[in-house]
Amino acid sequence: MIKKMLMALSATAMVAAPLATAQAQAAPHRETVRVVKQTHNGRTVVKQRTVTQQRYNNSRPVVRNDVRNNHRWAKGQRFDRRHASNYRVVNNYRDYRLSAPPRGYQWVRSGNDAVLIALTSGIIGAVIGNVIR
Repeated sequence: MIKKMLMALSATAMVAAPLATAQAQAAPHRETVRVVKQTHNGRTVVKQRTVTQQRYNNSRPVVRNDVRNNHRWAKGQRFDRRHASNYRVVNNYRDYRLSAPPRGYQWVRSGNDAVLIALTSGIIGAVIGNVIR
């Protein structure tokens, strides 16, 4: 009985081992590179990119920049500043010809868009596209 179980276990291991190594060799190698720089005026610039390289191919690595700046905000969504590109709180809303935010709201910048968000819940009240140049 024990002999049969050991034989079945070794046969299963012999069959499964090449399959597991084949999947590991075919999988692409992905690496996320994050670069943080300080500019001369004290601002912090964070750039993130993903490098994908096939292990079985001798070609150059494929570089894909992180596509955070193409996020489209809509009224009613929850605003998450991690998905916003060039996130800033807009205190000088009159310079951008924006109305004063209601009590409990604030204007923030995401790329070139001005987004009105609720302070307590983060729900978007309004989105004005391409206001900030």
